[in-house]
Amino acid sequence: MMDIAQLTIFIRGEEILNIKSMHGTTTGKDIFKIHLHSNRKHVTSTVAIRAVDPNDPNSESVLSQLAKTEISLTLTSKFELLEGDDRDLKTLSTKTKKLIVDVIWIQPGETLPEILETPATAAQESEHTRIVERRAVQDAQTPEGLKSSPALLEDIQLPLEQKKRKIIRNLRNLEQAGLATASNKYQDLINEISKDIRYQRRYRQRRKAELVKLQQTLTALNSKTAFYQDQMNYYDAYIKTCLDNLNRKNSRRSIKLDGKGDDKGSKKWKPQSLKYTAAKLHEKGVILEVEGLQTNQFKNVMFDISPTEEVGDFEVKAKFMGVEMEKVQLHFQDLLQLQYEGVAVMKMFDKAKVNVNLLIFLLNKKFYGK
Repeated sequence: MMDIAQLTIFIRGEEILNIKSMHGTTTGKDIFKIHLHSNRKHVTSTVAIRAVDPNDPNSESVLSQLAKTEISLTLTSKFELLEGDDRDLKTLSTKTKKLIVDVIWIQPGETLPEILETPATAAQESEHTRIVERRAVQDAQTPEGLKSSPALLEDIQLPLEQKKRKIIRNLRNLEQAGLATASNKYQDLINEISKDIRYQRRYRQRRKAELVKLQQTLTALNSKTAFYQDQMNYYDAYIKTCLDNLNRKNSRRSIKLDGKGDDKGSKKWKPQSLKYTAAKLHEKGVILEVEGLQTNQFKNVMFDISPTEEVGDFEVKAKFMGVEMEKVQLHFQDLLQLQYEGVAVMKMFDKAKVNVNLLIFLLNKKFYGK
């Protein structure tokens, strides 16, 4: 069972008055006047009634006085949602009108009672059967969510004479409820059918226009998605190039510092690792705490950070009180992502709490610095 709640918003009169027209049609002032006019029987103030009088010379000042009035607006569906007996009668009326359309499509006449009282010919019954069979084929090809209800399908598949008898029974019930009048030969109901057909055409036109707009929106979104994907690929390539360049600069600097600049290409450069005690990293603010250890015991914890062949990746080894821990792979991109997400502290080896920003600073300084 669905719980359908109506949306209600509360808005001040001055907010409505400030609504501007986009296409030169209804303005906020028009809406405000219509609201007051529709509710003037509930308003005891003579000022509110004067506000809807366009000939009143003080109407502008009255509107400004009422600008602070709070108005409630309830969102309702254009498709009427009824409950109880009203809903049943609305459904009965809709089914009856559909049956009437099926009958007068095959068997024309001057008035509805005349058509219902005149027996259908064999040719008319055959034509009706062909239409019903054609509809059954179309309905079988319709997606599950768009198919007609079983009760409506059952009515549609009835023979022509049975449809007439059902229309007559339904008309009696509608007349008792005041929704149909036999004295005018149910002309009001026929007028409603013609209005429904006319509005149905307008609705289809609106729906077609909305589908075109939605398609345009989808195309624009796909275009933006492709554009941002290209941008992401470009920035990823740019960042990788920057890391490659930094790594090459660091490689050349390390060769010169080792005094091996004259022996170019004779030996493959081996990346230098960083070795720190937890106490030293604690002084730098990189290590915040190590679970189970006091600060004076940090000197017994060693960290070894080495760059790998993959640019931006590091291998971290650690010894806690002489016990060697498993190696941890540290990805520079992951650290940048944590920094972007505002994560200040991360855990390493499930024991050490590390300051993300200062770890990034340390790696930048030691491996990517000039």
